[in-house]
Amino acid sequence: MKIGVISDTHIPANCESIPDKIRECFSGVDMIIHAGDLTELYVLKQLSVITPKVEAVRGNMDSHQTQGKLPQKKILKVGKFKLGLTHGWGPPHNLIDRVASEFKNVDVIIFGHSHKPVNETRKGVLFFNPGSATDMVFAKEKTIGILEITDKITGKIIPI
Repeated sequence: MKIGVISDTHIPANCESIPDKIRECFSGVDMIIHAGDLTELYVLKQLSVITPKVEAVRGNMDSHQTQGKLPQKKILKVGKFKLGLTHGWGPPHNLIDRVASEFKNVDVIIFGHSHKPVNETRKGVLFFNPGSATDMVFAKEKTIGILEITDKITGKIIPI
């Protein structure tokens, strides 16, 4: 299974819609996960054109309507794996520790907030932040991610 992972799109502030490059990179994925700060709900509809299976949580910059419709965190069961999903909060330092405190017994924690990509394993848990798909204020480049699930989970950060 292939999962497209995106975060911090800040649409329409950063751009009006999902950029074509992201649509190309996510072509053929089985699911898309948005880790918050999509800003407006119509972003989920745009992602569902790529694949009908879209999951998301709210972020700190999401509109009032979006925050009212999306949870702060969730756990997704994909095959034999559990994926924790949250946006994150606070300053970028120790962000991994903060998001880790939100979940027990998960295989992956997917988060956003810092706009900086992360793809690292700590104590058997993969921490995966795709970075920002539309913003380079806190990072050198715009990025998204792909999680590949077979008998294990591997992550890849993709510059766009």
